[in-house]
Amino acid sequence: MVFYANFIFKKLNKITLISGYYYPEDTAVGLYNAQMIEYLEQKGYEVCVITGFPNYPQWKIRDDYKRKRTFFFEKINNTKVYRYKQYVPAKPIFLKRILLIADFTIGSFFNIFKIKECDLVISVVPYTSTILLGWILKIRKKSKLWVHIQDFEFDAAQETGISSGENKTKNIIFKLLFKIERIFLNLADINSSISYKMIEKLEHKSYKESFYFPNWIDANKIDSTRFIQHKYMKSSKFKILYSGNIGEKQNWDFFLFFAKKIEKYDAEVILVGDGAKRQWLCDKIRDLKNVKYHEPIEYKDLSSLLCSADLHILFQKNNVIDSVMPSKLLGMMASAKPSLITGNINSEVKTVIDESQGGYYIVDNDIEKCIAIVERLINDKNVSLEMGLKARKFIIDKFSSEKVLSSFENKLSQLI
Repeated sequence: MVFYANFIFKKLNKITLISGYYYPEDTAVGLYNAQMIEYLEQKGYEVCVITGFPNYPQWKIRDDYKRKRTFFFEKINNTKVYRYKQYVPAKPIFLKRILLIADFTIGSFFNIFKIKECDLVISVVPYTSTILLGWILKIRKKSKLWVHIQDFEFDAAQETGISSGENKTKNIIFKLLFKIERIFLNLADINSSISYKMIEKLEHKSYKESFYFPNWIDANKIDSTRFIQHKYMKSSKFKILYSGNIGEKQNWDFFLFFAKKIEKYDAEVILVGDGAKRQWLCDKIRDLKNVKYHEPIEYKDLSSLLCSADLHILFQKNNVIDSVMPSKLLGMMASAKPSLITGNINSEVKTVIDESQGGYYIVDNDIEKCIAIVERLINDKNVSLEMGLKARKFIIDKFSSEKVLSSFENKLSQLI
């Protein structure tokens, strides 16, 4: 009888997620939001979502949503989803991103008044303005507010060059944005983020409680023991794969240099993805015979793609340290294939690669080291096999979906 009463009580717990990204977006933040909501519903929570129209990573609203009303309601499984058709720039430069965020915030402001009951609001950053929306809903419904940082968007804008150029106006704007960010973060009852480096940054920005809530991987969804060679990866050559967002956080100049240097090897580079720099990159690789570009795939085909590679690559800009933690790393490592990654020596990605012994992390953009690694892996299949198995074991042990999400749900239940 006590068990039954507790179950009924738990069913009454109502959660509202506020985020710019949600299903049917099946990469990055949208994917994790949807999987988190699915998990919470399985645990008996009732969930509503306030979000925008799906547009990532293509930076255009999906064709099947273009003709929907500006304010659009749909039910996905058991989840009530309230959408606003936000402005989406074809070229997401800094000022246009600000316009996107402002438009999303204004439209979503009206949607929060459609929420009838709420015990907990989860605001997911980006966008930082979701915190303000969450706080308004928290005050209206006398609920709790959990802020989850997937990306410190203002720090990332500075580090990646999205807001390139130095002038007094930009310095003033960023000082104002960081001040607003601190105020917003301190409106929460609890803040969380996806890496320890990002938690450190978070604790410098806010005095509220912080919680380590990393992204996760489902071992059954990425499985190298049962996959069919993906159609993009049919070549008999040594296959080097980059799959993910083609944006500002990656070092594409180094990528092009790398691709040219390995032309003499029996290897090819496969690019799969979309993003703000896709057209620029496609123009650059047009004359490279060993590089092929393909459109993004559906999540259900991701295991086949990742496990068909011989080597994964991720070339990060050196000044990107703790503002982002690339979620694609989890899938790369779960595929049981080695990874070659470049970036800052203080990046948490380096810590993961070093501890797992599941790949190579180069901190000085040394192209000769990278080429030597490719040559070694081409000539010694046993090295690839051993390194790949270590990568998969580490990532499943540390970041399995059941482990991460059960820890999150335990903390959530304590909060409400």
